[in-house]
Amino acid sequence: MAGESPFQYKMCIVLRTDLGMSTGKMIAQASHAAVGASELAKKEKQKGWRQWRDEGAKKVALEAESLEEIEALAEKAEELDIVHVIIQDAGHTEVPPGTVTALGLGPDRSERLDEVTGSLPLIK
Repeated sequence: MAGESPFQYKMCIVLRTDLGMSTGKMIAQASHAAVGASELAKKEKQKGWRQWRDEGAKKVALEAESLEEIEALAEKAEELDIVHVIIQDAGHTEVPPGTVTALGLGPDRSERLDEVTGSLPLIK
C-alpha cells in the first residue's frame, strides 16, 4: 500500500524541551538514550532487537515538556513490558547533576510503542 512504512519496529527517544538544552546537548542526550535502550534491548529482548536492527534500526525523536511527562511515559512502558532507559545527566555542562534529560524506549513493535508515545510531537 502506498505510504505504508516498511518498518515494523522502532525506537523512540523522548527529550525534555523544558530544560532549554542547546541542540548539541539534546543530540548528546538522545545518543545516550539510543545507545542505552539498544544495549538493554539486545540483552533482554534479543529477538525484537535483532528484527529492529535488520530492518534498518528506525528511530523517532519526540518531545516531552516536563520531568513528570517523562516519568509517566516510563511508567506506561513498564506496565507494557517495553524496554526503556531514563537518562540522567552528569552535570558537567548545561544542567545540574542528576537531571533527567531523556527517555529511550524500545526497540519494539511500532504499534506497542505508539501506545506509550503516540500522542507526542516530533522534536523540532
